[in-house]
Amino acid sequence: MAEQYILIVDDEERMRKIVKDFLVAKGFNILEAEDGEKALEVFKENKDKVQLILLDVMMPKLDGWSVLRQIRQESQVPIIMLTARGEEQDELFGFELGVDEYISKPFSPKILVARVEAILRRTTEQEDKSTDYGGIEVDKNGRTVKVDGKLIELSLREYELLIYLIENENVALSRDKILNNVWNYDYYGDSRTIDSHVKKIRHKLGKRGKYIKTMRGIGYKFEVK
Repeated sequence: MAEQYILIVDDEERMRKIVKDFLVAKGFNILEAEDGEKALEVFKENKDKVQLILLDVMMPKLDGWSVLRQIRQESQVPIIMLTARGEEQDELFGFELGVDEYISKPFSPKILVARVEAILRRTTEQEDKSTDYGGIEVDKNGRTVKVDGKLIELSLREYELLIYLIENENVALSRDKILNNVWNYDYYGDSRTIDSHVKKIRHKLGKRGKYIKTMRGIGYKFEVK
């Protein structure tokens, strides 16, 4: 774990120190930024080393949403948003932009560390060789997805949702079951979060997006025909 770098972006120095101390104790290397502009500067200088970003929403110079948008233009690095807001609409907006995880302040540093470790585990674990599903080629070892030979960019959460649907091919999955298995914890927000992700995945899959069927009153099913 010594080679894993995490970028902590928060305008509160005390908050950065608390999170940093807990992560360092777990063996992570830490980079810091006190505002949005500095965050983009640090990320661009260390793009190949940063494996996860903890990003506050409310910051001076450039807020978290703006930072998120710019990073997503060039990278799918996992991003956990830290926010004092608890509105469902804010969470849906974040997921639309490509957030992988949401943690509301105040939070337990130990829980935050557990979330960080879980995400990094899922992004680095070794899987089997690539498999083709009706023109959708999934390489779990490299965590990549190609559609008709063309690589597509998916956020961590989009990738995990697609994989879960594929691994349960021909099975009707309820939204609650998807939340419990893909989000990996009790999610109390609006289940429209799933609909938002499915919409984006379908768009990225192009004509193959039709494989994700909407099951009225239930949820979704992946079916290749």
